[in-house]
Amino acid sequence: MATAEKLSAVVPVDWFVGPQQGQWTNKDYAAIPEDGHRYEVVNGVLYMSPSPNVWHQHIVGEIFAHLRDYVRGSKLGRVFMGPLDVELSYKNVVQPDVFVVLNEHFSRIAKLRIIGAPDLVVEIASPSTARHDLHAKLDSYASAEVPEYWVVNPEAQTVELLVLEHDVYISLGVFSGQTTLPSQVLADLPVEVEQFFA
Repeated sequence: MATAEKLSAVVPVDWFVGPQQGQWTNKDYAAIPEDGHRYEVVNGVLYMSPSPNVWHQHIVGEIFAHLRDYVRGSKLGRVFMGPLDVELSYKNVVQPDVFVVLNEHFSRIAKLRIIGAPDLVVEIASPSTARHDLHAKLDSYASAEVPEYWVVNPEAQTVELLVLEHDVYISLGVFSGQTTLPSQVLADLPVEVEQFFA
């Protein structure tokens, strides 16, 4: 049996007693005993992620802090960071690294999880998670109609900004250094990309 500490990538969990892969639901996910590992259900497939490293967590903290300060100061909504379950649909329960729920969608914030699509999702695409973040999770975010998705490359210190158009993500570019992001959800965000990696 694999463990999150020994994983080198996000992997499907094939050793649990439960539904066949592709048939996992939010109710099946909720029944998994708490064991300290990070699980997600994407398109009905149960996945386990490796434990994040220190650099990953540092970046998560910086992005969260900058977004929280801006969102709170502008009274736009709330900013959250993982691990926190986001139930996108019946067969999709994910734990984004950082995400924003705007005021008009506060009804999606439940006591134990978010039910519905956040307005902005940020994933730190480390080498162990990039394939998963850019394929399976990207598709699930698009299907749930998450309007904006940031993919952060910690090695290159860049952020790719994707926006949803006609159910498909379109890249507005890959940004770095002293550039500010042309966010459509958080317009006029005054943070330079390099600040996320400081």
